Parts: sequence; structure tokens; C-alpha cells
Amino acid sequence: MRASLEREEIALLALLAEGLPLDAIARRLDLSDRTVRRRVRSICDRLGLATPIQAVVWAARRGLV
Repeated sequence: MRASLEREEIALLALLAEGLPLDAIARRLDLSDRTVRRRVRSICDRLGLATPIQAVVWAARRGLV
């Protein structure tokens, strides 16, 4: 699977990896809950993954988070 993530996407995954809920991530990044959910779904779709947890594991295995 060859995919790359932007810096902001990696930051979002890092916050997910910390265990923060999406509403807390939205506040931290000064975004709406809807925007965070949409970005997480976009990351998962682009990586061909079904869940945000899989995206976090994908990033962790590559040393991104």
C-alpha cells in the first residue's frame, strides 16, 4: 500500500493514538467535529482501511505517530 499523509493528517492520527475522542481533537485543532470526522474518513478511505484504529496502527508501524 503506497500512500502518503500530509503533516496535518499525521497530527490528527497522533491525537487519535493518544486516545482522545473526536470532539477533543476538534477543539485541539480548532476544527468542527464534522470536519474531523470527514478527515478521518478521508484518511481511512485513501489508505484502504475500515476504521480509524487501523489508520493509527498503519501510521505507528511506519513511525509516523
